[in-house]
Amino acid sequence: MGLFRAASPEGLRDAPLTYAEVGATRAPELPLGYRPGEWTEVVGSGRATFERVAAAILAWAPQRSAGLRVRATGPAGEVGTVVVLTAGLPRLGYDIPCRVVWASTTGDERGFAYGTLPGHPESGEECFTVRLTDGGDVVVTIRVFSRLATPAARAVPPVSWAAQRVATARYRSALRRAARDR
Repeated sequence: MGLFRAASPEGLRDAPLTYAEVGATRAPELPLGYRPGEWTEVVGSGRATFERVAAAILAWAPQRSAGLRVRATGPAGEVGTVVVLTAGLPRLGYDIPCRVVWASTTGDERGFAYGTLPGHPESGEECFTVRLTDGGDVVVTIRVFSRLATPAARAVPPVSWAAQRVATARYRSALRRAARDR
């Protein structure tokens, strides 16, 4: 176990989420009182590209591409799955615990959102979706609302927000790669 390790994903199954607005990444407007973020991008076109990107999202590819280790109790497409993302070195990593709060695994829009659990440096929710438009465009969206939650994160807000921006940039890059891979 690393210096900053939380309980195992299985040990967090009954842990409460650290925010009240569960599922709000699906709402037209993100909740007030949080730092919002939304990135939407056309990454390609056609059913095959859509299927590749959807598979990448539901296989935790964005998180892995950001350099995070993924330990999960189930698939990203299953509500209730607990995932612990680990940043840093294997023995000194910092665990980032989340739970899948909604998922869509069929149709022309697929993806999921996870919400923060105790020990996460932020409080809030993040979603990853891909949509196949009627015109054939493959559109990826990442939406997030969060606020700093732990004393360490609140002690250095610019570092905390920069880490979130870097992770999101890496998530987006991974989804662009998934769209290109054949």
